[in-house]
Amino acid sequence: MNPHEDTAEEPVKPASAPREFATTHWSLVVSAGSDSPRGREALSELCHSYWYPLYVFVRRRVNSAHDAQDLTQAFFLHLFEKHAISRADRTRGRFRAFLLTALKHFLTNEWEKNRAGKRGGGTVPLSLDFESGESRYQIELTDTGLSPEKLFDRRWVLTLLDQVLGHLRNEVEESGKGPYFEALKSAILGETTMSEYEEAGRELGISASAAKQAAYRMRNRYRQLFRAEVARTLDDESEIDDEMRQIMEILREN
Repeated sequence: MNPHEDTAEEPVKPASAPREFATTHWSLVVSAGSDSPRGREALSELCHSYWYPLYVFVRRRVNSAHDAQDLTQAFFLHLFEKHAISRADRTRGRFRAFLLTALKHFLTNEWEKNRAGKRGGGTVPLSLDFESGESRYQIELTDTGLSPEKLFDRRWVLTLLDQVLGHLRNEVEESGKGPYFEALKSAILGETTMSEYEEAGRELGISASAAKQAAYRMRNRYRQLFRAEVARTLDDESEIDDEMRQIMEILREN
């Protein structure tokens, strides 16, 4: 899957950029650090979205799934403490790099302190699906040749792409064309033959050329959402193209 490539023959006017992505992850961190209820709620949603790459990093550092779950939960609760959030330096650039650095610091310096109050020590923990996360981790053990850092980067990128695909699915469904997403999903993520467009067209009750054009529009919107989501992880918009290049390099790594 390459968000930069397209084979469609007819140009399609791109949709407008998503306004809902104006808030960056850094903005959420800063607002959460100032005890803004809205900011802390948004940060909680962010943690729910991107917890798995962090869990994978911890899981590669410890032998016990139970310990990895406790540590991941404790790390997020640590982030929600005002003093921890306030140390975030948004000028350092990439949000994924900040999270990984913060996690390493936590594991090195604060493991024992937080283990005494497992899963929050009286604070309501985040409701994370560790059971499915561990099952997924076991399935993905083919990536054992990667270092914990590279594995974190790869899981982060794949999670980001899943988030983008989910946003696109929601948009298509809200427009009343949910079946289009399901029929043309493969065309959004990769190359599609004309016979596959014909099959999708029969399923949707449209011509193969109309199915191809609909797929092109969704692919174009997918790129916009992808770029917008990457932008949310940065403080400086001038770094978007460089970050996207790094993302593609991460995807190409074995």
